Amino acid sequence: MPKAIDIKSVLEGLTPLRGRGGETTEAEAAAAFATLETFGNGAVFTGSFDGMSEWERHQGGDELVHILEGETELTILTDAHSREVLTLKGGMLTVVPQGCWHRFNAPSGVTVLTVTPQPTDHSTAEDPR
Repeated sequence: MPKAIDIKSVLEGLTPLRGRGGETTEAEAAAAFATLETFGNGAVFTGSFDGMSEWERHQGGDELVHILEGETELTILTDAHSREVLTLKGGMLTVVPQGCWHRFNAPSGVTVLTVTPQPTDHSTAEDPR
């Protein structure tokens, strides 16, 4: 059944993740992000953080990334030799192609909304390819 979701209200109930990185616990991430709705083989998520995420990829489909507030550099490893770095600010979006490793670097903080297919693979390697 369709429903309206107040994203701002959901965000007010979350604790922004400060200093996101390899030492971030699952509990810290769970407090900073919310699942807004299921979508296809994944879900719509939102949350706020600063710092650098670990690498992730989604073998089940493309991921839509919409920046609600703040700014981030999104690095996408597009093939064996290419690295694309996009600077995304509030109001901007991009689509990360299926299977491409990517990570966020948001030293000043960012609030995101993503449509993310599952499963999600994670890596802390310098270059996970």
